[in-house]
Amino acid sequence: MPQRNTLRMPTESVCLDSLLSIICSVFDAYSAVLFLPGPDKEDEFVVASCFSLGDDVDRGTVITPGKGLVGWIIRNRKPLLINNFDTKRSHLGYYPAKKESRIKAFMGAPLVTGRGALCMDSMRTYSFSDKEQKILGLFASLAADIRHSSSRMADDMTEHRFYRHLQRISGLRRRHPRWDAFLSRFLELMAEATGFEHCFLAARDETGSTYFLEGRNKDIFAQADMHKARFPMGGGLIGWVFNNGSPVYFGESDARPSGGKPLFGGKEVRAPAMKSFVCLPLVMHKKTRSVLVLAHPDPLPVPPAMRTFVEMAVDNLGLFLENLYLKTRVIDT
Repeated sequence: MPQRNTLRMPTESVCLDSLLSIICSVFDAYSAVLFLPGPDKEDEFVVASCFSLGDDVDRGTVITPGKGLVGWIIRNRKPLLINNFDTKRSHLGYYPAKKESRIKAFMGAPLVTGRGALCMDSMRTYSFSDKEQKILGLFASLAADIRHSSSRMADDMTEHRFYRHLQRISGLRRRHPRWDAFLSRFLELMAEATGFEHCFLAARDETGSTYFLEGRNKDIFAQADMHKARFPMGGGLIGWVFNNGSPVYFGESDARPSGGKPLFGGKEVRAPAMKSFVCLPLVMHKKTRSVLVLAHPDPLPVPPAMRTFVEMAVDNLGLFLENLYLKTRVIDT
């Protein structure tokens, strides 16, 4: 059987690398460098893509607004053209000092979003003109469009993944009518859809003074017996969600909630540190009966699409619990 051809869209990095190689060719430049916001701090800009006739561009360069010529463009959101470049009066910042001293001309343009700069340079004196600066501005707009389109495509793919997993979760009750089998598969799908390493359900005990782990996709404690332990309601973030009935989201760009409490309460609980987590209450008859927890040891994004997905998934889980409660009431009567 002949193999079916699969269309693969080029990645953002491939598109940007190709664009910068075209820029160097069009302007006969030595290097073209694109700076975009860094992943850690809003006021830091890093080399997102570059093309050079040499191997001297420092891809680890970090630029802050106002720092050097690139920082000037980012801060002022204005283009800049310098022929007969003098390293004694200004600097680029993305070359070692010896290599930068050989640069004779520089030209840069801000991205239309104001969040980045497209720069290029040459080893020839008087290389660039005002007309070429305007053309570079058009290339900067194209770079911004590639960035936006790639981001939008990634968001669409993420939303599609969440939708597909929500469909699978909606069909779990038919395929797994038993609670233990349903919960096990539900937690697996939640971890798979969100990328969080741990997903577990904390349940309130009969007295309401402690909670326990009713199910988990994988072990979270190093000690096996801890997974059967009872945890106090008075401490920890999970206990806070039980008591307040409010969800908690904490990802790479969020401020840690509730005074930096650990997930679990109790001084004797030695749980691994989690840098990302989602805690959602399951409320029945005006009381939080369980808390669904997603946790990961690394900082992960928790975008709005993920929040919507987990909330809808928890609603589905709540329906299963409600049905179990009603069946129990019917059997008891």
